[in-house]
Amino acid sequence: MSELNLNELLLAWIVNYGSPMVAGVLLIGALGLPVPGTLIVIATGAFVRQEFLDIYTTPFLGFLGVVSGDVIGYNLGRFANKWIEQRFSKAAAWHRTQKLFKRRGGVAVYLTRWLLTPLALPTNLIAGSSRYSFWKFLLFDATGELTWLMLYGGLGYAFGSQWELISEFISNFTGLIVGMVMLGSGLYLVFRVGKKKHLKPPIVQS
Repeated sequence: MSELNLNELLLAWIVNYGSPMVAGVLLIGALGLPVPGTLIVIATGAFVRQEFLDIYTTPFLGFLGVVSGDVIGYNLGRFANKWIEQRFSKAAAWHRTQKLFKRRGGVAVYLTRWLLTPLALPTNLIAGSSRYSFWKFLLFDATGELTWLMLYGGLGYAFGSQWELISEFISNFTGLIVGMVMLGSGLYLVFRVGKKKHLKPPIVQS
């Protein structure tokens, strides 16, 4: 089944089965299945305006579904902590990631809910495996997902029947932002490693 056919099928299910289907789709999307979450949220906003979906239950169940998926992802990372530690215990990069996440984890969780959405699942797993506070995770996660639903659902509601145009634009924009973040991170690591090598004192042979 092509991506286009899958999207059409999911949207048809949402129209036919209503708010519970929105919750289910967003939940499995949060678990890493190839579901176009942002497109679904934008379309859902448009469907609410067109009165295919209820304006009260849809946002609530959608929020409950996506947060539940994130919490499951967090707990999967926490459950796999011992395996990850055994596999990467000697990797300096992993320990740096853990330390950085403890200091900046809240920002990472919040931004990956609505701006850097392709990085949401890895962030959930890292949060769990690094033993980041569950209640802090839940707070930033819920705030970020609420931002996501209100922002993109609101755009879908505002654009109505033209929601597909804004969805395409946002998809391209998100991909650009994620690409820039990955490029910036790579350049930072290259610069940091190069700087350490430059500062390393030469070995003097006797």
